[in-house]
Amino acid sequence: MRKTERYQVDQSNSLWQIYKTVSFWKVVKNFIIIQVARYTPFLRMKNWLYRTFLRMGVGDETAFALMVMPDVMFPEKISVGKNTIIGYNTTILAHEYLIKEYRLGEVKIGNNVMIGANATILPGVTIGDNAIVSAGTLVHKDVPAGAFVGGNPMQLIKTMETKRDNEVGE
Repeated sequence: MRKTERYQVDQSNSLWQIYKTVSFWKVVKNFIIIQVARYTPFLRMKNWLYRTFLRMGVGDETAFALMVMPDVMFPEKISVGKNTIIGYNTTILAHEYLIKEYRLGEVKIGNNVMIGANATILPGVTIGDNAIVSAGTLVHKDVPAGAFVGGNPMQLIKTMETKRDNEVGE
């Protein structure tokens, strides 16, 4: 189960009440920073923008590919370990607005993680160290360290234990 905090709303759907949950000016600032970062080919600059202006935790030598979309409203709830690759056009969400509630959750991506292109990571998810997430995966629950996952819905394809067992058996 994802680790999110739930907040009930009284009136219309929660997205209509967005600026009661997050500052309009914060969203504008974050949107501009994210758009600059999405298009820049300079990895150090992206990491600097994310750390400095969005308060994201970003490890050394982490690489965000072109068009990666971190959460616009709550990027400070995202942390990515060192030497990790986030593939082209991946979306990392720390919020979800629903009809009668909205939810917030931290996203923790470990060290040496590889996330393929066009993946979507939902709020409240932890991806363990040395994990691999295949392209196009919807990450809707935690990924164990060293696991290889993929698909929609996400399925466990291989774990470190099964990989070791296969190598020993060869």
